[in-house]
Amino acid sequence: MTVSLVLVIIMAVLFACGVYAMLERSLTRVLIGFLLLGNAVNLLLLIVMGAPGSAPFFEAHGASDPLPQALTLTAIVITFAISAFLLALIYRSWQLGRADTVEDDEADLAVRERGIEPEEVLEGEIPAEDDDATTDFDDVTEDASADRPEGGAG
Repeated sequence: MTVSLVLVIIMAVLFACGVYAMLERSLTRVLIGFLLLGNAVNLLLLIVMGAPGSAPFFEAHGASDPLPQALTLTAIVITFAISAFLLALIYRSWQLGRADTVEDDEADLAVRERGIEPEEVLEGEIPAEDDDATTDFDDVTEDASADRPEGGAG
């Protein structure tokens, strides 16, 4: 087994583990999966950079291709930036809900609980359970506008 075959196997395992971790509902596992994918991409670029055992910036027959090196540096920066953004999302989610899991949205709950067809959800035809919410909102806005003084902003 040569070095490049070992690198290919490690890269494939990193890709598989990263995709598996990103499919979880926990945002922390999504972050870990993204970091694994970022490392797998860096390893892929290292594999395509040149022959194993030689220096990545100089080969025996001349200078090596600088494009994979530039792509690797770019991938490192992009992975760092998106990881920082995901960490901020995880922190804010923890502040708001004390959990880092992603919950089902209204369309998913409507499909599961009320037996609505997915085509209706995609077309935006989710029937409301009751129409009292809209009338209550109208009553509140009318009451609030009646409490304001005539000439000033309330």
